[in-house]
Amino acid sequence: MDQLLAMRAFVRVVEAGGFTRAADSLDMPIATVSKQVQELEAHLGVRLLQRTTRRVTVTPEGQDYYAKSTRILRDLEDIDASFNLARGKPHGPLRIDVGGSTACEVLIPLLPDFTARYPDIRIDLGVSDRAVDLIGDNVDCVVRGGPLDSATLVARHLGEAALLTCATPAYLKQYGTPAYPDELRNGHRLVSYVSSQTGRAMPFRFARDGLKTEIKIGHRVGVNESNAHLAACLAGLGIVQTFGYAADAALRAGALVEILRPWRPAPYPFHLVYPQTRHVTHRLRVFIDWLAEAFPARVGRDLPAPGV
Repeated sequence: MDQLLAMRAFVRVVEAGGFTRAADSLDMPIATVSKQVQELEAHLGVRLLQRTTRRVTVTPEGQDYYAKSTRILRDLEDIDASFNLARGKPHGPLRIDVGGSTACEVLIPLLPDFTARYPDIRIDLGVSDRAVDLIGDNVDCVVRGGPLDSATLVARHLGEAALLTCATPAYLKQYGTPAYPDELRNGHRLVSYVSSQTGRAMPFRFARDGLKTEIKIGHRVGVNESNAHLAACLAGLGIVQTFGYAADAALRAGALVEILRPWRPAPYPFHLVYPQTRHVTHRLRVFIDWLAEAFPARVGRDLPAPGV
């Protein structure tokens, strides 16, 4: 038995909450992961996991072994990182999760610079607007917008993006151009962004001279992915609120028009987030520092003059 390999397998099963997700994250067959854990239990002479057809639970002995194993694995990573740091060459896989429009319009265009600086780091990029389980999905970090509501996460502020209200010229010709947020209630068609986590439509937010207001009315179309959300607006389905960096190209081309510019809400904050329990490897540290430097200019770049 390779005890170190078995220890890693056991830790991943605990963190992933089961053998299937652990095997996927380790890129191993489920049978191999199961065998490694069984051999580890036999070697220790204790039951680490209770298995049923529905779930896997950790025994008290397993909890103790998990805590001690994670410390050992972090120490090994520290040793590796110290040698990598001395050579100045961080290497290995880095799993990052990011929302759709942020991936397409911000992170991916920036990545050639990062991969040129750090050619020995392999990027595994998950693109989704859903909220991932950083521990269970074995993700090193996520880039997310909005307020943070978890005390178990560490966040690095990356920058802020303008939140614009937009429609196509054809839509405005047909339905008119609202001059005030309340006019959206009068026959206008809204394309709402729907949270993939809660299933609720995000309200349209506005602010002017210290006055904040939200428009919560039934939408004609709701979309739970940011690129598709903007595509629905470009198709003429209605008015959207979207990030300036996402709408930038369409605004410059005249395919979209910003409306209610005097009522733009406060810029939307973005953070890079990772769990408190996640060991910050050398490769993760250089990515955090690089993105914190590169991100603000990309999301805060100048927008074209407002059409309305």
